[in-house]
Amino acid sequence: MPELIFPLDSNKRFTDQAKIGHNRWHPEIPPVAWVKPGDSFRVHCREWFDGAIHNDDSAEDIRDAPLTTVHALSGPFAVEGAEPGDLLVVDILDVGPIPQEDSGPLAGQGWGYTGIFPTKNGGGFLTEQFPDAYKAIWDFSGQTATSRHIPAVSFTGIVHPGLIGTAPSAALLSKWNARESALRATDPLRVPPLALPPEPRDAVLGSVPPSEFDRIAAEAARTAPPRENGGNQDIKNLTKGSRVFYPVFVSGANLSVGDLHFSQGDGEITFCGAIEMGGFLDLRVEVIKEGMQTYGVGENAIFMPGRTSPQYSEWLAFSGVSVTLDGEQRYLDSHLAYQRACLHAIDYLTAFGYRPEQAYLLLGAAPIEGRLSGVVDIPNSCATVYLPTAIFDFDVRPGASGPVRVPQGTSAPHAGFD
Repeated sequence: MPELIFPLDSNKRFTDQAKIGHNRWHPEIPPVAWVKPGDSFRVHCREWFDGAIHNDDSAEDIRDAPLTTVHALSGPFAVEGAEPGDLLVVDILDVGPIPQEDSGPLAGQGWGYTGIFPTKNGGGFLTEQFPDAYKAIWDFSGQTATSRHIPAVSFTGIVHPGLIGTAPSAALLSKWNARESALRATDPLRVPPLALPPEPRDAVLGSVPPSEFDRIAAEAARTAPPRENGGNQDIKNLTKGSRVFYPVFVSGANLSVGDLHFSQGDGEITFCGAIEMGGFLDLRVEVIKEGMQTYGVGENAIFMPGRTSPQYSEWLAFSGVSVTLDGEQRYLDSHLAYQRACLHAIDYLTAFGYRPEQAYLLLGAAPIEGRLSGVVDIPNSCATVYLPTAIFDFDVRPGASGPVRVPQGTSAPHAGFD
């Protein structure tokens, strides 16, 4: 087993650990450990809300989830010799949940969760159709996930980190804050907001000195969106065996990781759409000197996906085009087309007895494939959702005898706003 350089005690909060990570991006957050090119090492990761979501039949914790606290990131880890302009090569050697026999009630120890975030607390891809909070708990048995809240499905998880990234430079951080501030200014009262501004409240900044804490907390970027440094890309195929090439913006690169997922569908469409968990990550790093210029990797990571994804051979695919629900034509709007494809899949699954919220949660958690199938035929782009048929305990294909009805069991917990 690689050396464990960032251990976590499952019985302690993120800020009470021997080594404290961070939940904001800033170039001045000091590294918690140094590694050398060629080193392999293990990192423990907390679930992104640091234990705020519970294994129960209530969605009030999703409704009231403290967004200012995320993500609970392990790191930064500095790599000797890495300098701005280099490429940091990161191999994902292994990834998985913390073993269930370890004490503590945290996600990742035999279970995880998927949540529909309410519009008033983050929203999601289909927040106009699903404005309230819902939750599904998933139990892990080896590589398989099942849920008491979404009956008659089971699937092999494509376990992966939702977030890996390098630290931004001061100039890049300033660019992020300026462009996101300009976007918010176009509709400053929107719910949910168009972008999240820096938020000193609940900021965790590792070992930043107290004298600098307030300044850095006021400048530091939130970790929710992916950006040029990689970050919260939520790519389900970034799993065991993947190799990622990250641009380096600061000396040491300052790599951070977190937001582990047991499984996820393309798009993570409910916002908390993956099966969120805590766990471990084994990594190996190398450095390609001046690799950003050599390979034209200006400002975004590139990667080679791992080869451990489940092999599904049969799919039921749903399509959508860029026309709104009330019939308004949009021009090659692929985002809208993917929304419509997801809604078509949800409508279809309700014919088998699933509630719309259960179907939505399932599309976020199961290994669906999302594709931009047509982006040239004006005015309609076409997006598709591929649903693997083998994840169901029944025949989900259309047939002359009509759909079977799925026993409901425990429905997905719901919590609205008063």
